[in-house]
Amino acid sequence: MPELTRVRADAALDDVVGTLEEAGAIIIEGFAEQHTLRGLWDDLGPVLARSGYSESGYDGHKTRRLSSLFRRSRHVVPLVTQPLYLESARRIMQKPVHMWVGRARIEVTPTIQISATQAIQIDPGQGKQPLHRDDSLHLRRHPGPTSRVQLMLAMSEFTAENGATLVIPGSHHWDDERPPRYSETVPAAMPAGSVLLWLGGVYHGGGANTTGTPRTSLTLSLDLGNLRQEENQFLAVPRETVLELPEEVRRLLGYDRCPPGLGWYEMQDPHLLLERSESELAAVPPNLIGLGSPPIVS
Repeated sequence: MPELTRVRADAALDDVVGTLEEAGAIIIEGFAEQHTLRGLWDDLGPVLARSGYSESGYDGHKTRRLSSLFRRSRHVVPLVTQPLYLESARRIMQKPVHMWVGRARIEVTPTIQISATQAIQIDPGQGKQPLHRDDSLHLRRHPGPTSRVQLMLAMSEFTAENGATLVIPGSHHWDDERPPRYSETVPAAMPAGSVLLWLGGVYHGGGANTTGTPRTSLTLSLDLGNLRQEENQFLAVPRETVLELPEEVRRLLGYDRCPPGLGWYEMQDPHLLLERSESELAAVPPNLIGLGSPPIVS
């Protein structure tokens, strides 16, 4: 049975990207700084403890889930902007695509965006979650280009006994006719502060918690910018909170335009709404495609 590759937070980006593309998953130990981990527990822990259990068997009858994390904690920001995560996602998903506009052949590169955020607590007695692919939400066919790169932060220690995420390395290379089996999974055992990164086409699921203590985690996903976000970030994060975030995170939340022309407002980059009044925005010449004027080929 293949094991999950483990690296430290100072690992080379090329090594992380190479492992993700080949195996589909990797563990990065020491990913979150201790003050970040403490801040997440301070902000999310009490709310998570008051949350009810999920109603569906898929989400877990002994599992607590808390969403809208960018509204609830600023300590999520250093997770999504950690270079081994963000830059890996960019390297893997932001592949140039060519198209024809008239007789001009142009090349565009899609953006990426924050899709879903959740804190997850698996309590004692929770069984295994059904194995699944997260990119199935977008009805993706496999094998194929990656459209999601996901992060799972261990807020508490992950063990094989307390519900560590179960992963099938390499399963993003499978076609859609091959079913996953628990016998093929590897538990992502890791200390608190570590993360599991995996691609959207990898089969995985929460493990069973046979211990007497909860297993707590935080997950967030980055998707291609031309796909609908799993969690509606425009409703999840109030405008006043968005204005307090770095521009890079604002754009990742969706205040951005994905080439060749998705997500615009009044044919403009929607991020301008956070910087200018509507009257100021009206004075800006529209540029829908966001590529400038393509050359005319006669």
